[in-house]
Amino acid sequence: MGAKRKKSEGEELLNEGEKENDKNNENISKKMKKEILPSMIKNKEKRSAVHAKLKHQKKVEKRKKLKARDAAEKRALELGEEPPARMTPRTIENTREPDETVCRPDDDELFAGNDADEFSSILKQGCAPKILITTCRFNSSRGPAFISELLSVIPNSHYYKRGTYDLKKIIEYAKKKDFTSIIVVHTNRREPDALLIIGLPDGPTAHFKLSKLVLRKDIKNHGNPTGHIPELVLNNFATRLGHRVGRLIQSLFPQSPEFRGRRVVTFHNQRDFIFFRHHRCVPLEFISCYMWTILCSYLTSIMKAFCYYECRYIFETKESKGSDANGKKAKDAKSEKTSQQKVITRLQECGPRFTLKLVSLQHGTFDTKGGEFEWVHKPEMDTSRRRFFL
Repeated sequence: MGAKRKKSEGEELLNEGEKENDKNNENISKKMKKEILPSMIKNKEKRSAVHAKLKHQKKVEKRKKLKARDAAEKRALELGEEPPARMTPRTIENTREPDETVCRPDDDELFAGNDADEFSSILKQGCAPKILITTCRFNSSRGPAFISELLSVIPNSHYYKRGTYDLKKIIEYAKKKDFTSIIVVHTNRREPDALLIIGLPDGPTAHFKLSKLVLRKDIKNHGNPTGHIPELVLNNFATRLGHRVGRLIQSLFPQSPEFRGRRVVTFHNQRDFIFFRHHRCVPLEFISCYMWTILCSYLTSIMKAFCYYECRYIFETKESKGSDANGKKAKDAKSEKTSQQKVITRLQECGPRFTLKLVSLQHGTFDTKGGEFEWVHKPEMDTSRRRFFL
């Protein structure tokens, strides 16, 4: 009666298979617990806690790698060997798609074209640039404020009201009055959203999209620029198209900067976005013009803002007080303290801020019907993040 039935071979195999499945499920559940992402958690508090924990782990791992790298470099220097080469980070800029139109220093055809293009007379100081600034027919409230700030940035620029005049008639008038360029500020929904730069008398015409505009009055602790002619710096215009756009921008400014004013206008191109900055340093007696040019070249190499900025560099001297060598606070008023003067550089912004992006480049002056375009941006060009045109 109490005898147990023996299990058959098939039942034993089924039991073994179920045990193996249970083990696999346990391993999968453990892996899932380890690989839980914050986006998989619905509870906000738990999700933020997991995110903070992962972030802290990444920081710890990064510190360990940095310490190991520094130790390896120190060990190599002690042994008289060359330190291991540091890995260069992969960025969108250094992994850009190869482009045949990238300018090279030994390109004789490019330099020959510079002598015969539309900007050669201005850039060779054959004539001084004279700029006419106007608006579209339907102007906005922020348009005049933006134009008044452009007039303070671009020397020898004049503002004329658009009225009901056609743009072709304005071009003819500007040619008779010996203007070298026309800048049209286009507005949409009471906000400036585009710039049209027309070179005179033979073009070309560049249409830029304008974004991220911040006027001078909206900038905290802003400064006011001086009336000196600024120095112009063009950065990262690498291709044939970028070279041509850079020369168009260069023709807006005089080629004889006044270094005593210590103003520098910089057009920085990054990923086909042109960021325009304007710096001015408060005049100092102990800084010569040569030292200022070196300082400007250094400062422009570290600029990474993606808007238009007009800034000023201010140098201040501050005294840093230090206690005795032991670091203890002296109770008596006669405790010895050392004071050292340090020169601190502070950046003061003068405004405005905006970003430019090229939409089209047209041969000759503005002509919507029979104009021939050199380059037009199309949506199908944006298929790759690593393809740049400037």
